[in-house]
Amino acid sequence: MKAIMNTTRSIAFSMHVFSGALLISMMLIIIADIVTRTIYRATAGSFDITFFGGIELVSYGLLFMVFFSFPYSVSRSQVIVDFFTEKMSEKLKLMLSAFYTFCFGLLGLAMTIRFIIAVERVASSGETSQDLLIPMTYIYGITAVATSMLAVRGFLVGIEQFFESRNM
Repeated sequence: MKAIMNTTRSIAFSMHVFSGALLISMMLIIIADIVTRTIYRATAGSFDITFFGGIELVSYGLLFMVFFSFPYSVSRSQVIVDFFTEKMSEKLKLMLSAFYTFCFGLLGLAMTIRFIIAVERVASSGETSQDLLIPMTYIYGITAVATSMLAVRGFLVGIEQFFESRNM
């Protein structure tokens, strides 16, 4: 079990790092888009180095950035309102944490199922993105992989927290 936990943690961390790289690339795309449009306007259209699909790259980058950061963050970024939990024992707090982390696994599973259904739907229709004509099967497929990792991590971390609370 420990080997599975370590492997999934490593994969989730790699996805998290990739998510950070996507954030940086989105910022660079936005800066490049603003600069090229400014040059275009400043030269009254005589110097055109604008590029096509910047908005689409940023929007899909945001989609992947968010979904790739979830699996690693599921175990460490939960907001707990102390007002409701201050009088609970540490064991009960950990069991509550295990429960809602396991629920994140269920959420990841539900999203994975919906994205797999979306992959099948767009595969039959041949749907592509609007500007860059990227097949939507790729976009939904990559997102399904990310949400499936969220499901696996949510379940494993929830189970780990539950057994940790039982040993308290």
